[in-house]
Amino acid sequence: MLYRMLCGEQVSTLGFGCMRLVTADGGIDEPEAIRQIHHAFDQGVNYIDTAYGYHGGASEPLVGKALTGGLRDDIFVATKLPVWMVDSLEDADRLFDEQLERLQTDYIDFYLLHSLVGESWDKVHGLGALDWLQGLLDAGRIRHAGFSFHDDIECFKRIIDAWDWGFCQIQYNYMDEYNQAGTEGLLYAAGKDIGVIIMEPLRGGPLGQPLPEDLEAKRRELGIEWSPGQLALRWVLDQPQAAIALSGMNRMDHLDENLAVANVTEPGCVGDDEMGFIGAIRNHLREGFKVDCTACRYCMPCPAGVNIPRIFGLYNDMSLDDPARARFGYTNMTSEDEWASNCTECGKCEEICPQHIDIIDKLKEAHAALTAENA
Repeated sequence: MLYRMLCGEQVSTLGFGCMRLVTADGGIDEPEAIRQIHHAFDQGVNYIDTAYGYHGGASEPLVGKALTGGLRDDIFVATKLPVWMVDSLEDADRLFDEQLERLQTDYIDFYLLHSLVGESWDKVHGLGALDWLQGLLDAGRIRHAGFSFHDDIECFKRIIDAWDWGFCQIQYNYMDEYNQAGTEGLLYAAGKDIGVIIMEPLRGGPLGQPLPEDLEAKRRELGIEWSPGQLALRWVLDQPQAAIALSGMNRMDHLDENLAVANVTEPGCVGDDEMGFIGAIRNHLREGFKVDCTACRYCMPCPAGVNIPRIFGLYNDMSLDDPARARFGYTNMTSEDEWASNCTECGKCEEICPQHIDIIDKLKEAHAALTAENA
């Protein structure tokens, strides 16, 4: 296992994500999940990531069980405050105490404000969350403070600049170079000596799907032995600014595939043939996109407040991910003030779009698709 530095700690480049643990009979398959976690630990993984709400609240207790028997002091534990459940600092205190109990520990190594977007950041910031985090740091109840993020680059920079964060966690992969924080955010955080953890290196799984026959033949011709999922993970770990790639593993063969990558992938080791082939996969996946939007943001700001790039990004996500995830990102994690339904059809965006997208019509399509289950 290779290791990198994060907040002065030597962490494994592969982190075990506990959002998608193996399940059986409607719940976590505890014996198998713990077996997989222990296998990862045995192979050198020393970072495990969970959150209050994962698996309906069952993930943190499972991690607590997996860390019994003397393992706790050898493993960096990360979990997150569910900011959507916080309306006061008393709520934050109560939730944090509950998390310690669930995890069977008296401190958290890496503690995050979970899934920040502009609206949730403004709320918890206004409540005094930064002073609250500093109090936990001063008391030794957490060792490092950070946040996970799902909004645009301007919001990301605003949060980064608000405090002396230890680290942040962003969605990043070869399909998301220009989405959310993206490459610009990765470099911005690293430039301020803020550690960066990568989530969704396989975008929740789609980047590990089997290739069409023409691309599979090309892979064999180039002599590339890595699977699609391994290539996606190698692309992330090739970035020197990425301290950890988190993967939500629930099959032993997938775990072993990821371990094989993490054992050998250092920044700059991915060759031209691999990078070119990853580009071919990217182009193949983009053929399924609904809108040819590159998130250049020439259309922004919209006079009506519509977040055009975010909406088109989520609409395109429906061709890659479970559509329910994209709908959740729209209806639950995007302010209604930014919804496509607020479009006044002024046409200013279409006048300056370098891709010549029929934005007005595409916004209508996107809104209908992204609210289909909520209509």
